[in-house]
Amino acid sequence: MAAPSEFAPELNEQLRLQMLKFATLQLQDSHLAEDAVQEAMLGAFRYADSFNGRSAYKTWVFAILKHKIADQIRKRQRLTTVSELNNEADQQFEETLFNQRGHWNKQERPVRWSSPDDSLEDERFWHIFEACLDGLPARQGRAFMMREFVGLESPEICAELTLTVSNLNVLLYRARLRLRECLENRWQRQGDCTC
Repeated sequence: MAAPSEFAPELNEQLRLQMLKFATLQLQDSHLAEDAVQEAMLGAFRYADSFNGRSAYKTWVFAILKHKIADQIRKRQRLTTVSELNNEADQQFEETLFNQRGHWNKQERPVRWSSPDDSLEDERFWHIFEACLDGLPARQGRAFMMREFVGLESPEICAELTLTVSNLNVLLYRARLRLRECLENRWQRQGDCTC
């Protein structure tokens, strides 16, 4: 396995930009995001000999970054201004998916996914997933990433975003709904999948 220091400088710069995008989304502050990325990359450099190759180098470095972000969020726990949860765009989106009784509209019903295990391994899937994630409203994307990628617990996310647990659950529900819809439209309904 090649040591991380042997990777091309372009790869490191590309990785740094991806890390910075991720950290900025979570921390909502470009300076704090840059600090977290620098700390993560410095940690990866310092502990390069502990990289055993059981996962991709990018995965290993992102794991370090997730811990740095979680530390930053836990430290600051400051209040941020929150907009209304029930905004008009979300309501319109949900109305296109569900009828008045709360049942799926026929053309919007979830489709059977071809093979989730194969999709996890497919690099194109992750590019589409990232595009779908980028398409989420900022607050939904941030809450989803805090829960699923950074691994924060509900009380920590609620404190950071000044939300109640029920409001957080609504945000996560809507984020997952939008991600499912996007993945179905952009991944599962492609001609090269066997749905």
